[in-house]
Amino acid sequence: MKQPKTRLGRLHQWIWPRSLRSQLLTRSLFILAALFLLIGILQFWIMESFLYRNQAKTMEEQIMSMPPVWLGISSRNESFNNPFAGQAGTDTRASGNRLLYIPDRSLALFDTKGTFEDVFGEDGLTAPRLTSAEYTAITDELMDKRHAPYQIVTDRTGNEQLIVFASPGPRNRDLSMVQMGTPTKPLRDLIMKQLLIFVMLSLLAMIAGLILYTKALRRTLIPLSSIVDTVQRIDAGSLAERLPATQGQQEVDQLALSFNGMLERLEQSFEAERESKEQMQRFLSDASHELRTPLTSIHGFIEVLQRGAATNSQQLYRALDSMYGESVRINKLVEDLLMLNKLDQAPKQEQEVVQLDHLLLEMQPQLAMMARERHVHMDLTAGIYVMADPHKLKQVVLNLFHNAVQHTHSESGSITLTLYAVHNKAELTVKDNGTGIEPEHLPHIFERFYRTSSSRSRKEGGAGLGLAITRSIVESHGGIITVTSKVGSGTTFIIVLPLSEAAA
Repeated sequence: MKQPKTRLGRLHQWIWPRSLRSQLLTRSLFILAALFLLIGILQFWIMESFLYRNQAKTMEEQIMSMPPVWLGISSRNESFNNPFAGQAGTDTRASGNRLLYIPDRSLALFDTKGTFEDVFGEDGLTAPRLTSAEYTAITDELMDKRHAPYQIVTDRTGNEQLIVFASPGPRNRDLSMVQMGTPTKPLRDLIMKQLLIFVMLSLLAMIAGLILYTKALRRTLIPLSSIVDTVQRIDAGSLAERLPATQGQQEVDQLALSFNGMLERLEQSFEAERESKEQMQRFLSDASHELRTPLTSIHGFIEVLQRGAATNSQQLYRALDSMYGESVRINKLVEDLLMLNKLDQAPKQEQEVVQLDHLLLEMQPQLAMMARERHVHMDLTAGIYVMADPHKLKQVVLNLFHNAVQHTHSESGSITLTLYAVHNKAELTVKDNGTGIEPEHLPHIFERFYRTSSSRSRKEGGAGLGLAITRSIVESHGGIITVTSKVGSGTTFIIVLPLSEAAA
């Protein structure tokens, strides 16, 4: 039972090959064979029509060149009224009335009265006879046009003949008309011979085409095979590999460009996923570390209290103050983490038109209280409107101002806030004259839990989330935040937000 299925499968594979090269070759040969067949049919029809027309024209010229007396036709139509024609022993051809005999031709006389005479009789090719109505119609055509179309008919012996009709004399209905015929077999044999030659040449052309086209097709599909080999080599660890963009074939080049674009997107996606996993792992590690430190401290104070420190009021209050500070730190860390998670899940905030200069002026007393002895200068352009959440913008300003306060001297420190509009953008700048940031830290300061000075940040309660929250808020408003810094000269944060249409 398996053998027939195997043979059937091979036959199906041969008829409908799955290989692109085989499909192109098979379909091309099929189209070529169909074209050859169509050309053969057209050639047969054209040759047949051409040979028949030429033969008919030749016979018509032969009839027209014959003197009527050769056929026994006189001006008074004596061929049919000869008183000796019907007598015994009378032979019109022998008596000299008809002096013509043509091999492989049939010859007959007919008129409108329905009279028909086979000129050669049994001595030559039998002349086929048509009906009286057909002869009447042919006679009318000859009288009017001097020409009647040839016909293909079969005589009483079963031979197919091509017959033509003509009038050898003046156009007089009293004269007999002449019918001449010739066998079509020699003409058909000539046509079949020509077709056989055409078929042989077509087969040779298809064989030669098969050999040449196979090599050309194999060479043409080399770029596609190269793409297949490259694709088979590519996996998640080799997405940086690219296909040649120019291989000399427009379709293959477009495929290579599209595939390279897909590889680039995949590489970016894998890279983003890898970075996301690394950030998540780093985030979890830092978050657990940040939470472990205050919890460990609280746990230690509790153990101290349990060992009897609770009886000493001074140690008790010191422990309670430290525990309270650590709990505040945990609470702030949890709030920051919740805010970051909220910003990640819903970056678009409920926004309204906010006059940014008024918002900063409202915050001036709070900023002055945070700065203490530091000098605070505000240079604000009036009438700047943005679409924003005012509470989130206040948090951005407070985070940047608090960061400037932490890194400037308590007495000689200077913090400057400037606001102006340029190119349909609102630009807010927070600049200080503090210690500055080292160049190697600048690309990372907006990352979560990243701190340039971990000891001081932990001492002052920071967990490295303030700038990460600031960037998330700014980006949720369609803006960008950048930083420039020079060690010993200070740091400048620049926030760019799109102006609101209501500002106009």
